Amino acid sequence: MERRHFLGTLSAPVIVACAACLGACSKSGTSSNNVTAPTNVNFTVDLSASITTIGASIIQSGVIVVRLAAGNTISSFSAVQVACTHEGTNVNFNNTTRQFNCPNHGAVFTSSGAVVTGPATRPLQPFNMAVSGNTLTVTS
Repeated sequence: MERRHFLGTLSAPVIVACAACLGACSKSGTSSNNVTAPTNVNFTVDLSASITTIGASIIQSGVIVVRLAAGNTISSFSAVQVACTHEGTNVNFNNTTRQFNCPNHGAVFTSSGAVVTGPATRPLQPFNMAVSGNTLTVTS
């Protein structure tokens, strides 16, 4: 087989595969999964046993709860949807930058859920919190 014929035969499948990959990783800011925040959220966290250190987090009912500061006050915590609004990958909290990061496409959100860097264009949905003693209640 001649080199020109071989390269011509090989190039079409490679171009199709690359186009499919680029389409899947598009940074258009739209969600291909129509990601929505969880509803009917209602759970409690025992603050004497869980998320006791600054930067610690838990995930429950589609919500990530993070301890931002010492003390058991509302301002010491953040509770937002865990699914990135771009494509639904679970975000992680980076205590050094105090931001949520999506490991899939690099979206970054503030500790309150606002978009810092795309491709996400919608914020993470925040949830209501109440503290009574050592109990944090998270609701939608």
